[in-house]
Amino acid sequence: MKESVYEANKNKLRVLLEKAGLKNCQELSKTTGVSQWQLTRLQYGLMHRMALETILNIAAALNISLEQLITTFVPESKYPENWQPQEETGDLGMENQEYQRLQKTIEQQRETLELEFRNASLQVIESWLLQWPTAVAAIVKNPELPAERLLLLMKPIEELVAYWGVEAIYSVGEELPYDPQWHELMKGDADPGDMVQVRYVGYKQGDKILYKAKVSAFNI
Repeated sequence: MKESVYEANKNKLRVLLEKAGLKNCQELSKTTGVSQWQLTRLQYGLMHRMALETILNIAAALNISLEQLITTFVPESKYPENWQPQEETGDLGMENQEYQRLQKTIEQQRETLELEFRNASLQVIESWLLQWPTAVAAIVKNPELPAERLLLLMKPIEELVAYWGVEAIYSVGEELPYDPQWHELMKGDADPGDMVQVRYVGYKQGDKILYKAKVSAFNI
């Protein structure tokens, strides 16, 4: 007996769900905010009656492109031979064009945000950019220049790091119990809970560890 469109699409969706690490349609619905009814329409080959935003959400959750989603679930009989989504003049072709337009808009917005971020960062370290070359030249001429003056020049860099939301993990010379999650052991052996000393600070950004603090054990 020939497999129905619904059964065929149901099996296709099941395969895509497994590849995306999703258990079932219920989890896909929860992840995307797309109703079970819309997913049923997808399985019945009625994607051409679904909103673009809904289709994009499903494609994103399944980690596939819009074109791949369309060619997977749209019945071939509905379109001419050798049909390509970007060349289609019907509803799906218009939706694909809209998708391309949205992609271009998002890319332009990303470039704008990156430019604004760079400009804001440069404003934070403006004094360092202007004064550091002169300070380096002064050090070359006078190696005995007090280090305290140089430390003051590094203040804008510290402010920039703070502006990015980056925080130091511990401080140099600090003694504390060894924790492999936060510490990287440089010298000696240590078990979790053994006292170690911080040699190089680590950094985190929110809950994400960027660099573990480098520590050494006392039993070396």
